[in-house]
Amino acid sequence: MKQVKITAVRKADYRDLQSLYENPIEHTCDVEVGMEWVSREGERPEGFCPEAWKSVKEFVEGLARGGGDFFDGWMKNPFSAMISCNDGFRPVSFLVETVEGEKENENV
Repeated sequence: MKQVKITAVRKADYRDLQSLYENPIEHTCDVEVGMEWVSREGERPEGFCPEAWKSVKEFVEGLARGGGDFFDGWMKNPFSAMISCNDGFRPVSFLVETVEGEKENENV
């Protein structure tokens, strides 16, 4: 199986929605832009948010098995995906990609 890198590339913060709909909470998402994790054997990396994993899991597992080209050419690199976590108040966008470079992926 291939190793898959997960990189946090953007984090939004919808304060207007939070003030309208969210109950006050003390602890929110710890993910910061630029953080990276590597999935081995298609498993959730240690320290990766369990809730965000629910959003990226299918794509990580597919890439780990050598798959790609999700949604018929959606991504410039067919061995990657851009997936957001399911937090509607402060979603994080993750780039999910195989660790091997594009040239190696072309031989898959």
